[in-house]
Amino acid sequence: MIQGLLARPAFLRWLGFFGAVCCAVDAFLYGAAPFIRRNVNVVSVLREPAGALILLLWFAGLAALCVAWWYGRRLQLTPRWILVTAALWSAPLLVVPPLASRDMYANACQGALVHAGLNPYLVGVSAQPCPWLDSVSVVWRDTPTPYGPVFLVLAGLAAAFGSQLAALISFRVLAVLGVVAIAACLPVLARRVGAPVDRALWLVLCCPLVPVHLIGGGHNDALTVAFMVAGFAVLAAPVKSWTTLLVGGALLGLAISIKITIGVVLPFAALFAVGGLRAAGWAGLIKRGGAVMASALVVLVAGSFASGLGLGWLTALSGAGESVNWSSPPTAVGLAVEAAGRWFGADLEVVPAVRAVALVLLGVSLLVILWRSRDRDPLVGAGLALLAVIFFAPITQPWYLIWPLALFAVGTARARWLAGTVVFAMATILPEGTGVFRPLGVPMSFAMIVLIGWVAYRSVTWLRGRELVTAA
Repeated sequence: MIQGLLARPAFLRWLGFFGAVCCAVDAFLYGAAPFIRRNVNVVSVLREPAGALILLLWFAGLAALCVAWWYGRRLQLTPRWILVTAALWSAPLLVVPPLASRDMYANACQGALVHAGLNPYLVGVSAQPCPWLDSVSVVWRDTPTPYGPVFLVLAGLAAAFGSQLAALISFRVLAVLGVVAIAACLPVLARRVGAPVDRALWLVLCCPLVPVHLIGGGHNDALTVAFMVAGFAVLAAPVKSWTTLLVGGALLGLAISIKITIGVVLPFAALFAVGGLRAAGWAGLIKRGGAVMASALVVLVAGSFASGLGLGWLTALSGAGESVNWSSPPTAVGLAVEAAGRWFGADLEVVPAVRAVALVLLGVSLLVILWRSRDRDPLVGAGLALLAVIFFAPITQPWYLIWPLALFAVGTARARWLAGTVVFAMATILPEGTGVFRPLGVPMSFAMIVLIGWVAYRSVTWLRGRELVTAA
């Protein structure tokens, strides 16, 4: 009977809507409040007057969204039906407090810095100090911002109202506009590369990351993915004029100007624009692919100086190291080694060293992926590059997975393993924004090492020539 229900589109639509409503209610009960709750974990939540209800609604809501999304991948659905369903699932999260993250509060304070004429690449939000500083997590009060100049300008405009609530509403509106732009551009890209439009729309727009984190959390990832998808959609045009190359590159430049880490897709965009190295040759790749990269970099640099913030983003990403959490594989390795050292009486501090090694491995991985993608699907290569960034980064958040998912959705590789990762990631954050497994940091660090071993095995298999499974 259950299997029969899960094969019915209408049941899945309303199951997901039920899940979204549960999460929306939880945002009011125990979302990311303007004040800091100390030592939040599952046990402390249960001690709240409505603790059992909070956890029940949260995990029931996430389960409903994930089950509906997972089983919907198997159905033949029309794009219109999917768009309506995605809108239904996001609607309950439009007017809730920040959910599953405190980033909007930090963004508001970074915007206040910009509005006051200070540079968030040089000082933390405590330097002003921000009028809403008490809402920002302590770990982020003295670190530079990791975001691009265009987003900081937008954050400054949001903070110019002088109201924290107005700033939060502004970030929510920007997130909604980003999701709407993804809904408009993704079908264009899918059609131009010959991918099923319904598959692409379902995987991305109905992914639980969208209503819970992009909309509920108000993250700027919605904007950066929108510009990225738009850039690739323009570059996928049947007739690639110089204007097409420059406009596509400019859109990718805007994506990077929101979130700098998206910049790893640029070489793959150059390959994508010319149809691969074999088709274009080195001369064509350098000439036409170079135009794409140059256009993107011009937009990024122009935005940096036009904003008055300069190129501080080149070094500001180092601030991510302030957070130490097992969800980052390199950090997990460091935490596991330190824990093992304590068992034998050694007081080790290896997290910074492991993270430094991880950055070297990231560079090597990106070069290998780029070379392997020279005559294969550059969209899959770009998705793998983004996954590598997430995997080797000193800090990793669940909503980052929307970056590669948007490209895998229109690429030639199955995304089932990535979908499974999304489902697991959804269960790692409490509605307040704290990690579910934070008190279990050491055990989860050792568990992460098992994942690292699996990734290493799959990477070796891929390097030996076995292709990723072709998508239906």
